[in-house]
Amino acid sequence: MAISKGYKALLDEAMQQIKTIPLEDARELYELSEACFVDIRDIRELERDGMIPEAVHAPRGMLEFWVDPDSPYYREVFGQSGPLILYCQSAWRSALATLTLQQMGMDNVCHLEGGFKNWMGAGLPVADKRTVSH
Repeated sequence: MAISKGYKALLDEAMQQIKTIPLEDARELYELSEACFVDIRDIRELERDGMIPEAVHAPRGMLEFWVDPDSPYYREVFGQSGPLILYCQSAWRSALATLTLQQMGMDNVCHLEGGFKNWMGAGLPVADKRTVSH
């Protein structure tokens, strides 16, 4: 079965419409506790690599449901007014997820440049996976 649009085209389109926060700006917001970091990676990735300390784990497959107040799966953490910084391993899934949240009407959302790989590569704090997702 042929597809009409591949992941690269989807990523290119998303990147034209979303905000990408540079690593240094994200680090500053992290140090000031002025943003909510949202890890959308698979649980196995968190177990293997850890996560940004105090980040909320919201699996990519549940994100839209956790964000929507009308959903039975809604999580209050997504109703806050402060910025949400989404991240995944390499900033592909987070780019697509950021676009989806913008399409849902959220204007306080961006994604981390280079993803968690970039965060770890810069020697920024990493914590073991939390035992409970938010």
